[in-house]
Amino acid sequence: MHTTTRSFVTMESRKRYVLLLVVLFCFVHDISTSVTHYSIPEEMKEGSVVANLATDLSMEVKTLNQRKMRLDIIANKKYLDVNKETGELYIVEKIDREYLCPTKSSASCYLKLEVILENPLRIFNIEVEILDMNDNAPQFRRDAIHLDISEATQKGERFSLSNAVDPDVGSNSVKTYHLSESEHFNIEVQTGRDGSKFAELILTQALDREQQAVHNLILTAVDGGTPARSGTVSIVVHVLDTNDNAPAFDTLSYNIKIMENSPIGSLVIHLKAKDLDEGSNSEIIYSYSLYTSEKTQETFNLNPSTGEITVKGMLNYEDFRIYDMEVIATDNGANSLSGQCTIKILVEDMNDNHPEISIKSFQSPVNENIELDTVIAVVSVSDKDSGDNGVVDLHIPDNMPFKLRESSDNYYELVVSEPLDREKVPEYDITFTVTDRGSPPLSDNETMTLELLDVNDNVPQFPQSFSTIRVMENNAPGALLSSLTAFDPDLHENQYLVYFILEKEIANTSMSMLFSINPENGNLYALKTFDYEIEKEFLFHIEARDSGSPPLSSNVTVHIIIVDQNDNAPVIVSPWRAHGSVVEEKIPRSTDKGSLVAKVIALDTDSVHNSRITYQFLQVTDATLFNLDQYNGEIRTMRMFSYRDPRHQRLVVVAKDNGEPALSATVTIKLSTVETAVKAYSDMTEVPLEYDIFSDLNLYLVIGLGSVSFLLLITILVTIVLKCQKPKPSKAAPPCRNSVISERNSTIADSTLVSNDAYWYSLFLAETRKGKLVVRQPVPKGSRYIVSSIPRGTGVTDTSDSAASTLQSDKSHKFYMVALFVSKTPAHECHDRASLTLGKIVNQSDRSVVLKLRSEKALVLFSAPD
Repeated sequence: MHTTTRSFVTMESRKRYVLLLVVLFCFVHDISTSVTHYSIPEEMKEGSVVANLATDLSMEVKTLNQRKMRLDIIANKKYLDVNKETGELYIVEKIDREYLCPTKSSASCYLKLEVILENPLRIFNIEVEILDMNDNAPQFRRDAIHLDISEATQKGERFSLSNAVDPDVGSNSVKTYHLSESEHFNIEVQTGRDGSKFAELILTQALDREQQAVHNLILTAVDGGTPARSGTVSIVVHVLDTNDNAPAFDTLSYNIKIMENSPIGSLVIHLKAKDLDEGSNSEIIYSYSLYTSEKTQETFNLNPSTGEITVKGMLNYEDFRIYDMEVIATDNGANSLSGQCTIKILVEDMNDNHPEISIKSFQSPVNENIELDTVIAVVSVSDKDSGDNGVVDLHIPDNMPFKLRESSDNYYELVVSEPLDREKVPEYDITFTVTDRGSPPLSDNETMTLELLDVNDNVPQFPQSFSTIRVMENNAPGALLSSLTAFDPDLHENQYLVYFILEKEIANTSMSMLFSINPENGNLYALKTFDYEIEKEFLFHIEARDSGSPPLSSNVTVHIIIVDQNDNAPVIVSPWRAHGSVVEEKIPRSTDKGSLVAKVIALDTDSVHNSRITYQFLQVTDATLFNLDQYNGEIRTMRMFSYRDPRHQRLVVVAKDNGEPALSATVTIKLSTVETAVKAYSDMTEVPLEYDIFSDLNLYLVIGLGSVSFLLLITILVTIVLKCQKPKPSKAAPPCRNSVISERNSTIADSTLVSNDAYWYSLFLAETRKGKLVVRQPVPKGSRYIVSSIPRGTGVTDTSDSAASTLQSDKSHKFYMVALFVSKTPAHECHDRASLTLGKIVNQSDRSVVLKLRSEKALVLFSAPD
């Protein structure tokens, strides 16, 4: 029998070693048995080779399969196996020594194997020792260790702690313990009989629960392996309380103030004593000491559990002002401890009396114009309390025109500080408020009403100072034009208004004859029918006067504008014709194209808009022969006469104004063409016509017609002179239509000049080669005029006061007549307007002006109205 031993060790470098002990036993029989020992570390990787059995057992590798080599493991698991091709013993599953050998009774752990071969049969016993590795850390049986230690425990006392367990063996097991840093505890490591290590906790310093009730420590167990492993456990030390602290108040003495008449049950103070102990050791009971008087205990109640002191009896500052007491706080510990404090309660006077106010004098009502600093009322105030509680202040609202003035102790005068105006504030509710200086302050008030009497201090006011009223002409007499009402904020008779028209004469006519106003309501009425062509506007004043004393008044300027109606039809003033007769004119047949044949002039006395006149043909013999300018009424030839044209042409011209509806007038002109070399009249800017050589027949005709025209003109002029010498027409008579009478041989040499000015109606020039010109024009109301025509180059001739002058001349001069129509115009305005319109003033006096026309054809004399 022999033994063979081999060692196989794998360290951290994973080098494998095998310790082989082979003991060979030889039997006398044919079967021989041997034991082979191997040593391997635990936790080797799967597939790791432990040893080569073929070599160690002196067997040929080729015969292993033939001899049916097998490996039996005396264990629950198959950790090892043999490679029959190579004869190597290798790891099939990781080996955990602590699992394989859970008990630590022996430091060695073996895994027993049997290798069986047949032909011949042989059995080899193999022992594989599993070497321990430090693969387990020390562990405590519990996560925390709780210890209850009284704060009265003396230092040096020991407390056992549960030890840590490490499955590893030998040097890999628990070696020592460490404790976290603590000023109260330390540990001491002890060794047991079985070699295990355990620690004891030692109290190194006395505990105080009031300072620290719980101590948290960490105990660490460390093994001896390389590298070392460790495990920890928490040690919680609960310090048990002992009654070592007496109750204590926040302060040893209290000073409390309380108001008199405080209700029963009112809290005076809540005492709170503190005991640092816990449990029954901290439960406190409050009580009065023997030094507290019975009066105090009867007046105040002490709650033994809460320490609240409340009012038990009535407090009266006048009876008892100071209460002293001593309160003891005792805990419920086995050996009870106590603390005490003193309390001084001061009873304060209460502001329990309201101030009083008394109105000694009050004046109401007063005039609104009362003077400043006038005394309205006298007031006195008082308070039964003392000190600040008895000091009072009196005031009134800030937004009033009054102020308080102290006259003597607790007496005040109410005076006017700002001007009063009843129209803004008719009355004042004055509230007198008296307040003491107690805490909290008490007050009282009283309200008086001050009424203001009205004074006539407001002038009647119209909504606007200037009122424009438009009145359509031809109004009905008595028609309401407008309501001009004023407002007076005063009261009663100071408010009653009466309306007047301030007298003003216009053209010797009083306004009261034209207009009427209702004195009570200011309604303005028209007393007559107005005619725009006579009166265009009125300007006067209406006064509103109140009934106060003295009365106040104001006025409004009224501008009456007469609005024109289209109530006047145009009047044909040129060519003049007698009562519907046809105007006959002769023109040379050789008249050129564009020559002026005739000019129709119409006047309309309406306003500018309604008097704008347009002309058009109503009938015409040949529409291709004549052209009518619709604006100036000029009739001109559109072409020269031909032999086919009839000798007589009949033209009907209508003059239509611009009103709604439009009014019109017509004139019929019969033109006869004659064989003569006389040229047609040109524009008014042309020079006077010169005589041409007539044929014998035409000469006789012209002489005959001139004689007849001359006789007719003389008759007309004489008639005009006689009429002008008659008395002046009535002012109320309306003006007649304007007209001009001329001889049949006369023609129009200038166009009508129409001015937009209200003082000018019309201006025109007429000329004749021979004979007289007469202007017939009624004198407008409020004015008169004299028209005179003077030959060019002559001096100014005298004029008479007749409505028109007869013009005489010799045959060597041509005369031009100017007719000026002036309405209600002062003399100086007439002169100025004439100079601006017609020409240059060459001579003037207070009552007349001599004007030189711009065309230098005549001088005109204007005489001022009387």
